Amino acid sequence: MNLCQWTGVTCGQRHQRVTRLDLGNQSIRGTLSPYVGNLSFLRYINIASNGFNGEIPHQIGRLISLERLILSNNSFSGAIPANLSSCSNLIELSADSNNLVGEIPADIGSLFKLERLSIFQNHITGQLPASIGNLSSLRVIDVRENRLWGRIDSLGQLKSLTLLSVAFNQFSGMIPPSIFNISSLEVISLSENRFTGSLPVDTGVNLPSLRELRTNANNFTGFIPVSLSNASSLEMIEFSKNQFSGGVSVDFSRLKNLYWLNLGINNLGTGAANELDFINLLTNCSKLERLYFNRNRFEGELPHSVANLSSTIKQIAMGRNRISGTIPPEIRNLASLNWLTIDTNQLTGTIPPEIGELTNLQQLDLDRNFLQGSIPSSLGNLTLLTYLKLGLNNLEGNIPSSLGNCTNLLGLNISHNKLIGTLPRQILRITTLSLYLELGNNLLNGSLPPEVGNLKNLMRLDLSGNKFSGEIPATLSACANLEYLNISGNAFSGSIPLLLDSLQSIKELDFSSNNLNGQIPEYLENLSFLEFLNLSYNHFEGEVPMKGVFNNKTRFSIAGNGKLCGGLDELRLPSCQSKGSLTILKVVIPVIVSCLILSVGFTLIYVWRRRSARKASNMLPIEQQFLVDSYAELSKATDNFSSANKIGEGGSGIVYKGFLGENGTEVAVKVINLKQKGASKSFVAECKALRNIRHRNLIKIITVCSGRDFKGADFKAIVYEFMQNGSLEEWLHHSNDQLEVCSLSVIQRLNIAIDVASAIEYLHHYCEPSIVHGDLKPSNVLLDQDLVSHVSDFGLAKFLSNHNPDTIVETRSISIGIKGTVGYVAPEYGMGREASMKGDVYSFGILLLELFTRKRPTDAMFNEGLTLHDFSREFFTRKSDTDC
Repeated sequence: MNLCQWTGVTCGQRHQRVTRLDLGNQSIRGTLSPYVGNLSFLRYINIASNGFNGEIPHQIGRLISLERLILSNNSFSGAIPANLSSCSNLIELSADSNNLVGEIPADIGSLFKLERLSIFQNHITGQLPASIGNLSSLRVIDVRENRLWGRIDSLGQLKSLTLLSVAFNQFSGMIPPSIFNISSLEVISLSENRFTGSLPVDTGVNLPSLRELRTNANNFTGFIPVSLSNASSLEMIEFSKNQFSGGVSVDFSRLKNLYWLNLGINNLGTGAANELDFINLLTNCSKLERLYFNRNRFEGELPHSVANLSSTIKQIAMGRNRISGTIPPEIRNLASLNWLTIDTNQLTGTIPPEIGELTNLQQLDLDRNFLQGSIPSSLGNLTLLTYLKLGLNNLEGNIPSSLGNCTNLLGLNISHNKLIGTLPRQILRITTLSLYLELGNNLLNGSLPPEVGNLKNLMRLDLSGNKFSGEIPATLSACANLEYLNISGNAFSGSIPLLLDSLQSIKELDFSSNNLNGQIPEYLENLSFLEFLNLSYNHFEGEVPMKGVFNNKTRFSIAGNGKLCGGLDELRLPSCQSKGSLTILKVVIPVIVSCLILSVGFTLIYVWRRRSARKASNMLPIEQQFLVDSYAELSKATDNFSSANKIGEGGSGIVYKGFLGENGTEVAVKVINLKQKGASKSFVAECKALRNIRHRNLIKIITVCSGRDFKGADFKAIVYEFMQNGSLEEWLHHSNDQLEVCSLSVIQRLNIAIDVASAIEYLHHYCEPSIVHGDLKPSNVLLDQDLVSHVSDFGLAKFLSNHNPDTIVETRSISIGIKGTVGYVAPEYGMGREASMKGDVYSFGILLLELFTRKRPTDAMFNEGLTLHDFSREFFTRKSDTDC
């Protein structure tokens, strides 16, 4: 076939020479051949959105007829070739979204025909060459998201510009006033730099076509120019995160196309009574969707005209000002509103029940005002709410049980009010609550309902300063993600439940000022993340532990407990040594009884072992760390290891679903394939790895079996807690027909990644000795009914020396050679390197890429130099949303 007939190749009719290469988005890989420089008739090159890498060949500088060079969205590296200035006919240079470094060529100003310069999202450094000011034909200059610095004075000479974007760099100095005289400008983006000074008074006078003006996150000062009223084409004004001051006098009623106005995080406000009147003018902006003027110094009453804003408005943020007045009931008119924040102001009156008609609302923040009355039950209609913040007001009455209908809540704060009554159980059935539940400093009473155990993902629970009574419910132990728990200042009684040892993520515990009694549980000293513990002003007695959090006096408080003893010397508590004859009897009698019981016990054990010598299996010491079930029990639990109960199979064995014991506990039984080389050692390694560790994101062993089956053959099995949602492998690649395609959202995938990272961090840094997993991959990440991740399969686990965290401890139970899984195992393992934490981190990185791209590292598409890393780089560049 003639090359002129190739896809994307165009030739001239006269000489049949290649004039055009249009190969965008063709999944082409590799480097761009330097021989492209031999196509002397070439006028157009478009290879955007492919997988090209390497440097841009300098031979392109020979193409003197070249008019458009489009290299966007690839992985080109190196610098922009300096000899591109020889392409004197160049109209467009687009090399954005690559990995380019170095500086912009100094001679770029010789490209007098250049109309578009787009090199955003690279790693280009240095200053803008002064010669850029010579590009009189330039219409678009987009250099955002690089590492450029210095001033931009030369850009003021470009009188044909329609788009100027220098955002997300390190430019500084004042903006040349001449820029605001370029009447053709449609977009000015100066965001996220270090610019100073003020905007010219006549900013809007000479910009009739200006649609977007972005100056956010700089150091601009002075007033907002009134002349912006003349820029009638404005659609977006983004002035946040500066130091603008004074009032807002722009006549917004003339900006009919305005959809975005952000004045937040400045020093705006004069104290004048009518300084919020600009809201009245905004009611004429029928396309307005975003209005932010939070974190300023605005005062005066909130105009009720806020309820007359555009019916399309979606977000209003006016928190952290000094706004007074009331919330108008007519707020119900803003039917599209999904975000309303008026926190930290001086609002009075009540929360209008009409807010409950804003059914699209996802965030409502009325914190820190002077609101009174009750919480409207109509808020229960806001079923899309993710955040509800009503704290630090003067609200009274009961907590409406209708809030239990807000089943998408991530955070609820109604603390520091005057709320009374009991805590509705419906609130504790909102299983999505994961960030915070703040109920502190109210007048709530009654017991804490056991439904609190439903909040398995909750990180922060504050019930302090109320009148709660009764015992602490043991179901609180199910809240395995809790990091902060404060129940101080109540009337809780009884002892601290022993089951709370499951709160392995807890960082701060405050049980102070209650009526708790009994001994301080020893497990508190084993909570490895615990940073502060307050047990003061209760009725605890007995010995104070000395390990963990109790090893540092500044990290715990036990004041006001008169019957404690022992502990650190600095506490100056009495010794726990017993005195008197009564004490001697209390010690001697139990010892004698214990000795008799032990003697009888040893005799019975001796007789039993003599009788069962033929049946007994050679149990390894490590297996004795777990309860041991018989083959018969496991056979019964799995219906004789029925194939109908098989839920997984791998090189190490087969996994069956079963129901164990009288209670029918749902379990997963992994039967070890003893024909596999090293299987017994793998069994021991897994038992050893899991015997002393507990973490919410690690699989839990319930029991083990090491004996013989009905035919007399060796049999080994491990029984785990059952994970209802299978493995991450099944969710990503749909090997389980019951899983719906694309059922994992971006947030769920992110939570899974965080869970796995937490587990690996625990193994590496909070276990003694540290543990290397050795085989981290999606099939070894199991998901429970709430999609919480649990890392499993420790058959290749390795223990690391405490002296050198990268040195493997040589023990019999972990003498297996490094295996792992191809594609996930670190490359250095293939060269005979020992297992290390870095190897797990590498495997975790591969898992992350697979989690978000749904591509295995061993997929057939990865050949001829293309890897999962390369694919991911392109994938995340090209996609703004994660889909299937």
